[in-house]
Amino acid sequence: MSELTGYKGKALSLLSNHNISIGDTVSVKTSTEEYTGILMPRYEFADDNHIVIKLKNGYNVGIETAGIVKIAKIESKVEQLKGEKIQSSVDQNLPKIALISTGGTIASKIDYRTGGVKAALTAEELYNAVPELSKYARIDTEVLFNEYSENLTAKHWSEMTKKVNEKVVNGYEGVVLTHGTDTMHYSAAALSFALSSVPVPVVIVGAQRSSDRPSSDAALNLIGATLFAARADVSGVFVAMHAGTSDSLIAVHLGTRVRKNHTSRRDAFESINMQPVAYVDGEKIEMKIDSLPRRKSAGKFDAKPNFDERVALLKYHPSMDPRIIEHLIDLGYRGLVFEGTGLGHVGKQCFDAIKKAVEHDMLVCMSSQCIWGRVRMTVYETGRDLLSIGVVPLSDMIGETALVKTMWALANSKDLQGAKDLIMQNIAMEYFDVSSFD
Repeated sequence: MSELTGYKGKALSLLSNHNISIGDTVSVKTSTEEYTGILMPRYEFADDNHIVIKLKNGYNVGIETAGIVKIAKIESKVEQLKGEKIQSSVDQNLPKIALISTGGTIASKIDYRTGGVKAALTAEELYNAVPELSKYARIDTEVLFNEYSENLTAKHWSEMTKKVNEKVVNGYEGVVLTHGTDTMHYSAAALSFALSSVPVPVVIVGAQRSSDRPSSDAALNLIGATLFAARADVSGVFVAMHAGTSDSLIAVHLGTRVRKNHTSRRDAFESINMQPVAYVDGEKIEMKIDSLPRRKSAGKFDAKPNFDERVALLKYHPSMDPRIIEHLIDLGYRGLVFEGTGLGHVGKQCFDAIKKAVEHDMLVCMSSQCIWGRVRMTVYETGRDLLSIGVVPLSDMIGETALVKTMWALANSKDLQGAKDLIMQNIAMEYFDVSSFD
Protein backbone atom coordinates (compact mmCIF):
# COMPACT_ATOMS: atom_id res chain seq x y z
CA MET A 1 0.00 0.00 0.00
CA SER A 2 1.41 3.43 -0.96
CA GLU A 3 1.58 6.23 1.59
CA LEU A 4 -1.70 7.76 0.34
CA THR A 5 -3.59 4.95 -1.37
CA GLY A 6 -6.80 6.10 -3.07
CA TYR A 7 -6.21 9.82 -2.64
CA LYS A 8 -5.88 12.14 -5.60
CA GLY A 9 -6.42 15.74 -6.66
CA LYS A 10 -7.32 18.20 -3.91
CA ALA A 11 -7.30 15.61 -1.12
CA LEU A 12 -3.89 14.28 -2.14
CA SER A 13 -2.42 17.81 -2.29
CA LEU A 14 -3.84 18.67 1.15
CA LEU A 15 -2.34 15.60 2.81
CA SER A 16 0.99 15.83 1.00
CA ASN A 17 1.41 19.50 1.92
CA HIS A 18 1.00 18.59 5.60
CA ASN A 19 3.26 15.52 5.38
CA ILE A 20 0.43 13.19 6.42
CA SER A 21 0.35 9.49 5.47
CA ILE A 22 -2.17 6.70 5.85
CA GLY A 23 -2.10 5.38 9.41
CA ASP A 24 -1.09 8.70 10.95
CA THR A 25 -3.20 10.08 13.79
CA VAL A 26 -4.51 13.48 12.73
CA SER A 27 -6.53 16.39 14.04
CA VAL A 28 -9.01 17.89 11.59
CA LYS A 29 -10.92 21.11 12.25
CA THR A 30 -13.80 22.38 10.15
CA SER A 31 -15.96 25.45 10.64
CA THR A 32 -18.40 23.41 12.75
CA GLU A 33 -16.58 20.31 14.11
CA GLU A 34 -13.22 19.00 15.26
CA TYR A 35 -12.18 15.38 14.71
CA THR A 36 -9.27 13.25 15.86
CA GLY A 37 -8.57 9.88 14.32
CA ILE A 38 -6.45 7.73 12.05
CA LEU A 39 -6.23 8.56 8.34
CA MET A 40 -7.70 5.67 6.33
CA PRO A 41 -7.08 4.68 2.70
CA ARG A 42 -9.74 5.40 0.10
CA TYR A 43 -11.11 3.33 -2.74
CA GLU A 44 -9.37 3.62 -6.08
CA PHE A 45 -12.46 5.13 -7.71
CA ALA A 46 -13.42 7.51 -4.87
CA ASP A 47 -13.69 11.26 -5.49
CA ASP A 48 -10.90 13.71 -4.65
CA ASN A 49 -13.02 15.97 -2.43
CA HIS A 50 -12.89 14.02 0.87
CA ILE A 51 -10.52 12.47 3.35
CA VAL A 52 -11.52 9.57 5.63
CA ILE A 53 -10.46 9.08 9.23
CA LYS A 54 -11.33 6.36 11.72
CA LEU A 55 -12.56 7.77 15.01
CA LYS A 56 -11.82 6.25 18.41
CA ASN A 57 -15.31 4.69 18.53
CA GLY A 58 -14.45 2.60 15.44
CA TYR A 59 -16.57 4.50 12.93
CA ASN A 60 -15.15 6.09 9.81
CA VAL A 61 -16.06 9.64 8.90
CA GLY A 62 -15.61 11.39 5.58
CA ILE A 63 -14.64 15.05 5.73
CA GLU A 64 -14.99 17.39 2.75
CA THR A 65 -11.66 19.00 1.95
CA ALA A 66 -13.28 22.34 1.08
CA GLY A 67 -14.59 22.63 4.64
CA ILE A 68 -11.30 21.87 6.41
CA VAL A 69 -9.98 24.91 8.29
CA LYS A 70 -6.96 23.20 9.84
CA ILE A 71 -5.33 19.76 9.64
CA ALA A 72 -2.31 18.53 11.58
CA LYS A 73 -0.46 15.30 12.21
CA ILE A 74 -0.55 14.28 15.90
CA GLU A 75 1.34 11.01 15.68
CA SER A 76 3.01 9.08 12.87
CA LYS A 77 2.03 5.52 12.08
CA VAL A 78 4.10 2.99 14.00
CA GLU A 79 5.62 0.71 11.39
CA GLN A 80 5.77 -2.98 12.21
CA LEU A 81 7.70 -5.63 10.37
CA LYS A 82 5.47 -8.24 8.76
CA GLY A 83 4.99 -11.19 11.07
CA GLU A 84 6.60 -9.44 14.05
CA LYS A 85 4.59 -9.75 17.23
CA ILE A 86 4.08 -6.61 19.26
CA GLN A 87 6.12 -7.08 22.40
CA SER A 88 4.24 -6.52 25.60
CA SER A 89 4.63 -7.57 29.17
CA VAL A 90 2.61 -10.77 29.44
CA ASP A 91 2.05 -12.40 32.81
CA GLN A 92 3.54 -15.90 32.54
CA ASN A 93 0.94 -17.16 35.01
CA LEU A 94 -1.89 -16.45 32.55
CA PRO A 95 -3.54 -19.39 30.75
CA LYS A 96 -1.87 -20.57 27.56
CA ILE A 97 -4.28 -20.19 24.64
CA ALA A 98 -3.86 -21.18 20.97
CA LEU A 99 -5.27 -18.74 18.41
CA ILE A 100 -5.78 -20.55 15.11
CA SER A 101 -6.87 -18.73 11.97
CA THR A 102 -8.99 -20.43 9.31
CA GLY A 103 -10.01 -17.24 7.47
CA GLY A 104 -13.31 -15.41 7.08
CA THR A 105 -14.30 -11.79 7.57
CA ILE A 106 -12.57 -11.57 10.95
CA ALA A 107 -9.32 -12.33 9.11
CA SER A 108 -10.07 -9.94 6.24
CA LYS A 109 -9.70 -6.31 5.35
CA ILE A 110 -10.99 -3.92 2.73
CA ASP A 111 -9.42 -4.03 -0.70
CA TYR A 112 -9.05 -0.31 -1.25
CA ARG A 113 -8.86 -0.77 -5.01
CA THR A 114 -12.38 -2.22 -5.32
CA GLY A 115 -13.98 -1.47 -1.95
CA GLY A 116 -14.65 -5.19 -1.42
CA VAL A 117 -13.45 -7.42 1.41
CA LYS A 118 -10.56 -9.83 0.86
CA ALA A 119 -8.92 -12.46 3.03
CA ALA A 120 -5.63 -11.03 4.25
CA LEU A 121 -4.99 -10.99 7.98
CA THR A 122 -3.05 -13.74 9.73
CA ALA A 123 -3.60 -14.99 13.27
CA GLU A 124 -0.51 -12.99 14.24
CA GLU A 125 -1.95 -9.81 12.75
CA LEU A 126 -5.24 -10.40 14.55
CA TYR A 127 -3.36 -10.72 17.83
CA ASN A 128 -1.43 -7.54 17.11
CA ALA A 129 -4.61 -5.71 16.13
CA VAL A 130 -6.18 -6.48 19.51
CA PRO A 131 -3.33 -6.08 22.03
CA GLU A 132 -5.82 -6.24 24.93
CA LEU A 133 -5.73 -10.01 24.49
CA SER A 134 -2.38 -10.10 26.32
CA LYS A 135 -4.23 -9.09 29.51
CA TYR A 136 -6.13 -12.36 29.55
CA ALA A 137 -3.85 -15.06 28.16
CA ARG A 138 -0.48 -16.06 26.79
CA ILE A 139 -1.42 -16.44 23.16
CA ASP A 140 0.34 -18.40 20.45
CA THR A 141 -0.92 -17.89 16.92
CA GLU A 142 -1.04 -20.10 13.85
CA VAL A 143 -2.64 -19.98 10.41
CA LEU A 144 -4.20 -23.34 9.55
CA PHE A 145 -5.72 -22.09 6.29
CA ASN A 146 -7.13 -18.84 4.97
CA GLU A 147 -10.48 -19.53 3.35
CA TYR A 148 -13.90 -17.93 3.24
CA SER A 149 -16.20 -20.33 5.04
CA GLU A 150 -18.28 -21.16 1.97
CA ASN A 151 -15.17 -22.95 0.66
CA LEU A 152 -14.72 -25.17 3.71
CA THR A 153 -15.53 -28.88 3.47
CA ALA A 154 -15.56 -31.88 5.77
CA LYS A 155 -11.87 -32.32 5.02
CA HIS A 156 -11.25 -28.91 6.60
CA TRP A 157 -13.23 -29.98 9.67
CA SER A 158 -10.90 -32.96 9.98
CA GLU A 159 -7.85 -30.71 9.78
CA MET A 160 -9.31 -28.38 12.42
CA THR A 161 -9.97 -31.34 14.69
CA LYS A 162 -6.41 -32.62 14.34
CA LYS A 163 -4.95 -29.18 14.98
CA VAL A 164 -7.04 -28.62 18.12
CA ASN A 165 -6.07 -32.09 19.32
CA GLU A 166 -2.40 -31.23 18.79
CA LYS A 167 -2.69 -27.99 20.76
CA VAL A 168 -4.56 -29.53 23.69
CA VAL A 169 -2.22 -32.52 23.92
CA ASN A 170 0.66 -30.04 24.07
CA GLY A 171 -0.78 -28.31 27.11
CA TYR A 172 -2.86 -25.43 25.80
CA GLU A 173 -5.64 -24.55 28.23
CA GLY A 174 -8.04 -23.31 25.58
CA VAL A 175 -8.28 -22.87 21.81
CA VAL A 176 -9.77 -20.02 19.79
CA LEU A 177 -10.45 -20.56 16.08
CA THR A 178 -11.25 -17.63 13.81
CA HIS A 179 -13.75 -18.62 11.13
CA GLY A 180 -16.04 -17.13 8.49
CA THR A 181 -19.61 -16.74 9.70
CA ASP A 182 -21.53 -18.23 6.76
CA THR A 183 -20.81 -21.88 7.64
CA MET A 184 -19.55 -21.36 11.19
CA HIS A 185 -22.46 -23.33 12.67
CA TYR A 186 -21.62 -26.33 10.48
CA SER A 187 -17.99 -26.31 11.66
CA ALA A 188 -19.08 -25.79 15.27
CA ALA A 189 -21.28 -28.86 15.08
CA ALA A 190 -18.55 -30.88 13.36
CA LEU A 191 -15.97 -30.06 16.02
CA SER A 192 -18.54 -30.71 18.76
CA PHE A 193 -18.79 -34.35 17.67
CA ALA A 194 -15.17 -34.86 16.64
CA LEU A 195 -13.93 -33.29 19.90
CA SER A 196 -16.72 -34.52 22.18
CA SER A 197 -14.27 -35.42 24.95
CA VAL A 198 -12.07 -32.33 24.67
CA PRO A 199 -11.06 -31.27 28.22
CA VAL A 200 -10.88 -27.50 27.62
CA PRO A 201 -13.00 -24.83 25.92
CA VAL A 202 -12.72 -24.59 22.14
CA VAL A 203 -14.27 -21.31 20.98
CA ILE A 204 -15.05 -20.49 17.36
CA VAL A 205 -15.26 -16.77 16.63
CA GLY A 206 -15.89 -14.61 13.60
CA ALA A 207 -17.00 -11.17 12.53
CA GLN A 208 -19.84 -9.81 10.45
CA ARG A 209 -17.72 -6.79 9.54
CA SER A 210 -13.99 -6.77 8.90
CA SER A 211 -11.65 -5.13 11.38
CA ASP A 212 -11.07 -2.01 9.27
CA ARG A 213 -14.73 -1.35 8.49
CA PRO A 214 -16.87 1.09 10.48
CA SER A 215 -18.50 -0.52 13.51
CA SER A 216 -16.51 -3.73 13.19
CA ASP A 217 -17.42 -6.46 15.64
CA ALA A 218 -14.09 -8.28 15.23
CA ALA A 219 -12.22 -6.97 18.27
CA LEU A 220 -14.99 -7.43 20.84
CA ASN A 221 -15.84 -10.90 19.51
CA LEU A 222 -12.20 -11.94 19.71
CA ILE A 223 -11.77 -10.55 23.22
CA GLY A 224 -14.94 -12.32 24.40
CA ALA A 225 -13.87 -15.62 22.84
CA THR A 226 -10.41 -15.39 24.40
CA LEU A 227 -11.78 -14.53 27.84
CA PHE A 228 -14.13 -17.50 27.72
CA ALA A 229 -11.44 -19.89 26.48
CA ALA A 230 -9.06 -18.71 29.19
CA ARG A 231 -11.35 -18.43 32.22
CA ALA A 232 -14.57 -20.44 31.83
CA ASP A 233 -14.73 -23.59 33.93
CA VAL A 234 -16.31 -25.65 31.15
CA SER A 235 -15.19 -27.85 28.28
CA GLY A 236 -16.60 -28.40 24.82
CA VAL A 237 -17.06 -26.47 21.59
CA PHE A 238 -18.70 -23.04 21.53
CA VAL A 239 -19.38 -20.06 19.27
CA ALA A 240 -18.79 -16.52 20.58
CA MET A 241 -20.44 -13.60 18.76
CA HIS A 242 -22.24 -10.32 19.50
CA ALA A 243 -25.39 -10.68 21.61
CA GLY A 244 -26.91 -7.40 20.39
CA THR A 245 -26.32 -4.48 18.10
CA SER A 246 -24.27 -2.50 20.63
CA ASP A 247 -20.61 -3.04 21.56
CA SER A 248 -21.23 -4.33 25.07
CA LEU A 249 -22.15 -8.01 25.24
CA ILE A 250 -20.92 -11.28 23.73
CA ALA A 251 -23.12 -14.38 23.67
CA VAL A 252 -21.48 -17.80 23.92
CA HIS A 253 -23.50 -20.51 22.17
CA LEU A 254 -23.23 -24.28 22.35
CA GLY A 255 -21.64 -25.59 19.16
CA THR A 256 -24.51 -27.94 18.28
CA ARG A 257 -27.34 -25.53 19.10
CA VAL A 258 -26.38 -22.37 17.23
CA ARG A 259 -27.46 -20.98 13.87
CA LYS A 260 -26.75 -17.88 11.77
CA ASN A 261 -30.17 -16.23 11.42
CA HIS A 262 -29.33 -12.91 9.78
CA THR A 263 -27.18 -12.08 6.77
CA SER A 264 -25.43 -9.01 8.16
CA ARG A 265 -26.44 -8.02 11.70
CA ARG A 266 -23.71 -8.30 14.30
CA ASP A 267 -26.04 -10.39 16.49
CA ALA A 268 -26.79 -12.79 13.64
CA PHE A 269 -26.13 -15.92 15.70
CA GLU A 270 -28.79 -17.35 18.01
CA SER A 271 -29.07 -20.42 20.21
CA ILE A 272 -31.92 -22.64 19.03
CA ASN A 273 -34.30 -24.30 21.51
CA MET A 274 -32.10 -23.16 24.39
CA GLN A 275 -30.56 -19.97 25.74
CA PRO A 276 -26.86 -19.12 25.21
CA VAL A 277 -24.61 -21.00 27.63
CA ALA A 278 -23.01 -17.74 28.80
CA TYR A 279 -22.59 -14.02 28.26
CA VAL A 280 -19.32 -12.13 28.39
CA ASP A 281 -19.79 -8.54 29.59
CA GLY A 282 -16.50 -6.68 29.85
CA GLU A 283 -14.32 -9.05 31.88
CA LYS A 284 -17.28 -10.78 33.55
CA ILE A 285 -18.48 -14.22 32.43
CA GLU A 286 -22.09 -14.95 33.38
CA MET A 287 -22.90 -18.66 32.96
CA LYS A 288 -26.49 -19.48 32.03
CA ILE A 289 -26.26 -23.28 31.70
CA ASP A 290 -24.97 -25.34 34.64
CA SER A 291 -25.04 -28.80 33.05
CA LEU A 292 -21.93 -28.42 30.86
CA PRO A 293 -18.87 -30.66 31.36
CA ARG A 294 -16.24 -29.01 33.53
CA ARG A 295 -12.75 -28.09 32.43
CA LYS A 296 -10.12 -30.78 33.00
CA SER A 297 -6.34 -30.75 32.80
CA ALA A 298 -5.18 -30.30 29.22
CA GLY A 299 -3.72 -33.44 27.74
CA LYS A 300 -4.51 -36.53 25.69
CA PHE A 301 -8.13 -37.20 24.72
CA ASP A 302 -10.03 -39.21 22.13
CA ALA A 303 -10.55 -37.09 19.01
CA LYS A 304 -12.53 -38.59 16.12
CA PRO A 305 -11.78 -36.43 13.07
CA ASN A 306 -13.36 -38.49 10.29
CA PHE A 307 -16.47 -37.50 8.30
CA ASP A 308 -18.20 -39.20 5.39
CA GLU A 309 -19.03 -36.56 2.77
CA ARG A 310 -21.59 -38.78 1.03
CA VAL A 311 -24.52 -37.27 2.92
CA ALA A 312 -27.08 -34.77 1.56
CA LEU A 313 -29.31 -32.25 3.31
CA LEU A 314 -32.58 -31.74 1.41
CA LYS A 315 -35.18 -29.15 2.25
CA TYR A 316 -38.51 -30.61 1.24
CA HIS A 317 -40.75 -28.34 -0.82
CA PRO A 318 -44.05 -28.76 -2.63
CA SER A 319 -43.64 -30.52 -6.00
CA MET A 320 -40.21 -31.88 -5.06
CA ASP A 321 -39.13 -34.34 -7.74
CA PRO A 322 -38.38 -37.75 -6.14
CA ARG A 323 -35.79 -38.39 -8.85
CA ILE A 324 -33.48 -36.12 -6.81
CA ILE A 325 -33.47 -38.83 -4.12
CA GLU A 326 -32.95 -41.55 -6.71
CA HIS A 327 -30.01 -39.64 -8.15
CA LEU A 328 -28.36 -39.54 -4.72
CA ILE A 329 -28.76 -43.32 -4.54
CA ASP A 330 -27.11 -43.67 -7.96
CA LEU A 331 -24.24 -41.44 -6.79
CA GLY A 332 -23.56 -43.81 -3.91
CA TYR A 333 -24.66 -41.52 -1.10
CA ARG A 334 -24.80 -43.20 2.30
CA GLY A 335 -26.95 -40.68 4.15
CA LEU A 336 -29.85 -38.30 3.58
CA VAL A 337 -31.20 -35.74 6.04
CA PHE A 338 -34.54 -34.15 5.25
CA GLU A 339 -35.61 -30.78 6.51
CA GLY A 340 -39.26 -31.75 6.49
CA THR A 341 -42.25 -29.52 6.94
CA GLY A 342 -43.69 -28.92 10.39
CA LEU A 343 -43.43 -31.97 12.64
CA GLY A 344 -41.35 -33.87 10.07
CA HIS A 345 -43.26 -34.51 6.85
CA VAL A 346 -42.55 -34.87 3.14
CA GLY A 347 -45.06 -35.34 0.31
CA LYS A 348 -46.25 -38.86 -0.52
CA GLN A 349 -44.83 -38.56 -4.04
CA CYS A 350 -41.41 -39.07 -2.43
CA PHE A 351 -42.32 -42.19 -0.43
CA ASP A 352 -41.28 -44.76 -3.03
CA ALA A 353 -37.91 -43.07 -3.58
CA ILE A 354 -37.30 -42.88 0.19
CA LYS A 355 -38.19 -46.59 0.51
CA LYS A 356 -35.69 -47.34 -2.26
CA ALA A 357 -33.02 -45.32 -0.43
CA VAL A 358 -33.60 -47.27 2.80
CA GLU A 359 -33.45 -50.56 0.86
CA HIS A 360 -30.05 -49.46 -0.46
CA ASP A 361 -28.80 -49.08 3.13
CA MET A 362 -28.94 -45.30 3.08
CA LEU A 363 -29.37 -43.73 6.51
CA VAL A 364 -32.41 -41.47 6.07
CA CYS A 365 -33.15 -39.00 8.88
CA MET A 366 -35.76 -36.32 9.51
CA SER A 367 -35.33 -32.85 10.98
CA SER A 368 -37.71 -29.91 10.66
CA GLN A 369 -37.28 -26.85 8.48
CA CYS A 370 -38.92 -24.88 11.29
CA ILE A 371 -36.23 -23.14 13.32
CA TRP A 372 -37.78 -23.82 16.72
CA GLY A 373 -39.60 -26.89 18.04
CA ARG A 374 -39.09 -30.59 17.39
CA VAL A 375 -39.94 -33.42 15.04
CA ARG A 376 -42.95 -35.50 16.14
CA MET A 377 -43.66 -38.08 13.47
CA THR A 378 -46.37 -39.97 15.38
CA VAL A 379 -48.98 -37.19 15.28
CA TYR A 380 -50.11 -37.47 11.63
CA GLU A 381 -50.34 -40.46 9.30
CA THR A 382 -47.69 -38.97 6.99
CA GLY A 383 -45.13 -39.11 9.77
CA ARG A 384 -46.22 -42.60 10.81
CA ASP A 385 -45.87 -43.84 7.22
CA LEU A 386 -42.35 -42.41 7.03
CA LEU A 387 -41.43 -44.08 10.31
CA SER A 388 -42.66 -47.41 8.97
CA ILE A 389 -40.46 -46.95 5.89
CA GLY A 390 -37.44 -46.55 8.16
CA VAL A 391 -36.88 -42.79 8.44
CA VAL A 392 -35.10 -41.86 11.69
CA PRO A 393 -36.62 -38.87 13.57
CA LEU A 394 -34.07 -36.44 15.04
CA SER A 395 -36.06 -34.76 17.79
CA ASP A 396 -35.17 -31.03 18.01
CA MET A 397 -31.80 -31.32 16.26
CA ILE A 398 -31.03 -28.39 13.94
CA GLY A 399 -30.93 -29.43 10.27
CA GLU A 400 -27.32 -28.35 9.78
CA THR A 401 -26.27 -30.16 12.95
CA ALA A 402 -28.16 -33.24 11.78
CA LEU A 403 -26.27 -33.22 8.47
CA VAL A 404 -22.91 -33.00 10.20
CA LYS A 405 -23.76 -35.65 12.79
CA THR A 406 -24.87 -38.07 10.07
CA MET A 407 -21.57 -37.52 8.22
CA TRP A 408 -19.68 -38.14 11.46
CA ALA A 409 -21.75 -41.15 12.56
CA LEU A 410 -21.30 -42.94 9.22
CA ALA A 411 -17.55 -42.37 9.28
CA ASN A 412 -17.20 -43.66 12.84
CA SER A 413 -19.37 -46.80 12.66
CA LYS A 414 -18.71 -50.27 11.33
CA ASP A 415 -22.14 -50.66 9.75
CA LEU A 416 -25.49 -48.96 9.19
CA GLN A 417 -26.95 -50.11 12.51
CA GLY A 418 -23.91 -48.74 14.32
CA ALA A 419 -24.44 -45.38 12.61
CA LYS A 420 -28.13 -45.41 13.61
CA ASP A 421 -27.17 -46.14 17.21
CA LEU A 422 -24.65 -43.28 17.17
CA ILE A 423 -27.19 -40.91 15.64
CA MET A 424 -29.56 -41.58 18.53
CA GLN A 425 -26.90 -41.00 21.21
CA ASN A 426 -26.81 -37.51 22.67
CA ILE A 427 -23.11 -36.78 22.08
CA ALA A 428 -22.84 -32.99 22.58
CA MET A 429 -26.28 -31.80 23.76
CA GLU A 430 -27.42 -31.71 20.13
CA TYR A 431 -30.96 -32.66 21.13
CA PHE A 432 -33.16 -32.49 24.21
CA ASP A 433 -36.00 -34.78 25.25
CA VAL A 434 -38.03 -31.69 26.18
CA SER A 435 -37.52 -28.31 24.54
CA SER A 436 -37.96 -25.16 26.57
CA PHE A 437 -39.87 -23.62 23.65
CA ASP A 438 -42.45 -26.45 23.36
